[in-house]
Amino acid sequence: MSSAPPAPLKQPPAAERVYAHVKQGVLERRYEGGTLLTEGELAEAVGVSRTPVREALLRLEAEGLIKLYPKKGALVLPVSAQEIADVVETRMLVEGHAARKAVPAAPRLIARLEELLARQREQAAAGDLAGAAVTDRCFHAEIVRSGGNEILSRLYDQLRDRQLRMGVAVMHAHPDRISRTLTEHEEILEALRTGDADAAVAIIHGHVGRFFGMARGEAR
Repeated sequence: MSSAPPAPLKQPPAAERVYAHVKQGVLERRYEGGTLLTEGELAEAVGVSRTPVREALLRLEAEGLIKLYPKKGALVLPVSAQEIADVVETRMLVEGHAARKAVPAAPRLIARLEELLARQREQAAAGDLAGAAVTDRCFHAEIVRSGGNEILSRLYDQLRDRQLRMGVAVMHAHPDRISRTLTEHEEILEALRTGDADAAVAIIHGHVGRFFGMARGEAR
């Protein structure tokens, strides 16, 4: 009795594939701020018609990553100084509050942060700056989620794409920053492990503040 062949993997809808392609390109800086993308180029790159490209670009414009210009294309928006300041201010408020709530830290939180820190070390050693930026964001998000406030967690998640884009930019501009980031993450983890809420908040504020200075240097 012969078994039936496995069903072919179903691809995501065309518009979703274009959306993912462009968004990843913007976040990883393959499409820099100021780059003009055309529907034809994107359709050819993803292997779709122009109709789903338009749908994907409208979605990306609503998220503030691009600006559409009729008959010309889509301009990748540079990160502005005001956007950086807004993101950092929000991070300071949310992450400082979350770190204080996280003390005394649950063993599960400590184990998860140790796992993420080990992953980031491996990515840094391999030169995977985009991957390290994603793990960096996950490290901080884990602390925020540990507080159990769903509203704050959702607010923080709304910063995800902006944080990733800025994080990758900082790591490319300051490749030596990754070693300092790892050290600061170790210090945050140790403060949570020992139950020192004041130290955890102070380290996070310094960590985010240094990021602000470097990211601001990237803004044009």
